[in-house]
Amino acid sequence: MKKTEQQITELEQQLQQQGVEYCMGAYVDIHGVPKGKVVPIGHFRQMAAGSERYTGYALDGLGQLPNEDELTSIPDLDGIIQLPWEPKIAWMPADNAFQGEPYPLSTRVALKNVLAQAEAMGFGFNLGIECEIYLLKREQDGGLTVPDADNKLNKPCYDLQGFVGQFAWLDKVSSTINQLGWDLYSLDHEDGNSQFEFDFKYADALTSCDRFIFFRFMAKHYARELGLVATMMPKPFANKTGTGAHFNMSLFDKASGENIFQSAQDPRGLGLSQTGYYFIGGLLRHGRALCAAFAPTVNSYKRLVRQGAMNYFSWAPVFNSYGSNNRTNSVRVPAGGGRCESRNADGAVNPYLAAALALAAGLEGIRDKIDPREPNEDNLYAISEQERQARGIDFLPQNLLEAVEAFDSDPFVEATLGKALKDEFVKYKLQEWNHYHLHVSQWEIERYSTIF
Repeated sequence: MKKTEQQITELEQQLQQQGVEYCMGAYVDIHGVPKGKVVPIGHFRQMAAGSERYTGYALDGLGQLPNEDELTSIPDLDGIIQLPWEPKIAWMPADNAFQGEPYPLSTRVALKNVLAQAEAMGFGFNLGIECEIYLLKREQDGGLTVPDADNKLNKPCYDLQGFVGQFAWLDKVSSTINQLGWDLYSLDHEDGNSQFEFDFKYADALTSCDRFIFFRFMAKHYARELGLVATMMPKPFANKTGTGAHFNMSLFDKASGENIFQSAQDPRGLGLSQTGYYFIGGLLRHGRALCAAFAPTVNSYKRLVRQGAMNYFSWAPVFNSYGSNNRTNSVRVPAGGGRCESRNADGAVNPYLAAALALAAGLEGIRDKIDPREPNEDNLYAISEQERQARGIDFLPQNLLEAVEAFDSDPFVEATLGKALKDEFVKYKLQEWNHYHLHVSQWEIERYSTIF
């Protein structure tokens, strides 16, 4: 919400009283990586008015040619965080603007545009993002390994010894989450060795996306303090579980705050309203295109496999399908209903971009009354091809190229994001695919150099 001159003055005074000496307005590039300048507190008022200028051409996914006017960043003064580890610095999320108008290639602006569409329909959008992350050690050769040499369990999920072994980092991250008022309600050792999950309370989508960006920033910092590496890379190890960032979504009535997805009279028994089913119908209609935003890297598709190099199922979704508490679907309705969870999203996600597209797809489902058919309750990994086709279940894209092609060819994407932002995403992701595809890996050398 735009602040008055008086409110900005009071904020500046409050920050000075708290010991803040520098402010950073953090917008993100196409990958969701935070960018910005640092401004001394004495220039806070100018910063709030958009004084900081940026060459968009120098950043991934923000368009522009070298001769074009510069972008500015407008900090969101409702989202200020005083860095717990360096209280002289105040962090705040920011939007990009161009010549005084919101910049359409800013993914945070794109999300705000779709939120405005939802509001026009009487809806607000709540989002909870599950934060999975590996805590690792960098070896001298550049490789990543598990810090605790004794953490060798084949199935380490919920392992308490592995949890306590990394308690110093876990405690710093957890304490910061609660200090910031995000309400951490659960954390555990996840399914990969030295992989952990933090679950804090959902919020409106813009707030949740801001928090996700800050979580990555904060978790990495605390790992560096301990000489370790925190990574949300989707699949750092071929034989260990990948890193998800599941999106838990629901709509609420803007007037009453009531959860529109909740229903105790659901005839399908999932606790979901008809509006919720229509929302899922929209997600599935565009599921293959959405996958590029939810899983945006080459590495992402080494997670989205049934099993891969692991000796047990990966639990990652490979089908464009939905069901109840069934993790072989890409969309599930957790026990108790009232929300749906997209399980495609991984730790490399740009949350603003993915949330904008997911919400737009769900709203289309509601407008067009798209019913997703009956939920799939069995193990989809095990059904036959004939059964899969009979149910109308498509595979999700199996590599980044396939996902980007689906993204590019679906008119819904351009209608939601605009041509310029869509084209920027496609350009950078095709570059990523081509660089990967042309790279000669160690696997290829070992496989082929002595055969031929």
